Amino acid sequence: MDDRTHTSTRLFGETPPEFKTASRDLRIDIARGIALWWIFLDHVPNNIGSWLTPRNYGFCDAAEIFMFISGVTCALAYDRARQREGWSGMIGRSLRRGWDIYAAFLLLTLACAILVYLAGSDDLADDSNTRILLEHPGPTLAHAAILQYRPVNTDVLPVFVIFHALFAPLLWLLLRAPNVTLGLSLLLYALVHVFGWTVPAWPGGVWFFNPLAWQLLIVLGAWSVIEGAKFRPWVMSRWALVLAVLYLACGLVLAQSWSIAALIPPFLTDLLFPLDKSNLSPVRLLHFVALAIVVLRFIPRNWGALSTPALVCARWCGENSLPIYCLGVLLALASQFTLLDLSEGLAMQILVSFAGVSIMIVVARLLNAISLKRERTSGWTQAIDKIPLVR
Repeated sequence: MDDRTHTSTRLFGETPPEFKTASRDLRIDIARGIALWWIFLDHVPNNIGSWLTPRNYGFCDAAEIFMFISGVTCALAYDRARQREGWSGMIGRSLRRGWDIYAAFLLLTLACAILVYLAGSDDLADDSNTRILLEHPGPTLAHAAILQYRPVNTDVLPVFVIFHALFAPLLWLLLRAPNVTLGLSLLLYALVHVFGWTVPAWPGGVWFFNPLAWQLLIVLGAWSVIEGAKFRPWVMSRWALVLAVLYLACGLVLAQSWSIAALIPPFLTDLLFPLDKSNLSPVRLLHFVALAIVVLRFIPRNWGALSTPALVCARWCGENSLPIYCLGVLLALASQFTLLDLSEGLAMQILVSFAGVSIMIVVARLLNAISLKRERTSGWTQAIDKIPLVR
């Protein structure tokens, strides 16, 4: 992660600090790529592959990881844009990225409906929340355009549309008063849980990922880039590690309480479960923080295994997070139909899990190759443009 130059305590209106230039932290894209694999595996119902994800071993899952890393990458990318192009350039980039995600969400909504229509499965239409789109396309698309309707598993994209559109004022606040900004984010998160604030959806219900609660992970990720270095000694301390490991161990035991019910008091499981994912339950939040502390302690930035083939494949997916996420949603739908129509046996579950992750890796590699080719062509064209014309 990039570090800031040392500055004294700042007040509102003072000149914000500059980030030091550093090589890209491979852990960011690798973690995001692995999270994308886990999200796909979790999106396939009754899938043995989901036992490879953290969902069954604690309170949080890949969604928390994905949100936090998005805050990290936004802070790094948009602050570099601010330094090169000023605030106007940075705002333009954040709005364009928000538009890209918005367009991807609408296209993904249509793609989900087309896939379900071609599958011809009533069960899949109900499970994917696309029946209403197939039966009433006009009003449904209108509500999708204002982010009130979403097929199943696409819920995170409207949240990112909002966060990217509003990231410029968030970054402005974080650069001038990072701890105050994090405190305000925590206050909003607490108020959501006290008063039950939600964002309405259509045709009924609320947003599955309540942006008023999940904003905390985005802010926490960006804050860790800007102010996290001051707290790194505590995060890397022995006491923090001990507390994190103990919390993860308790989470593992409680998450498996269905198989060891005799060891867990019923009142405790009734108190904790089901966890409120929509509003980012504090138990889930603490579990993610504990997991992050352990990962940072045992996986350093220069860890040799980061260049192994499996993690390189994860990095490819992380570098193309938006298209790979959308692809994962469609692959989960196709896998669900395959399991419903052909077989729900263990062998088929393993096959669709392996095939889905493999397709994500291949597509990510192709996207990287296309991007590299464009960069080389652009650089070659710019070099030619610099050659003076012969008169």
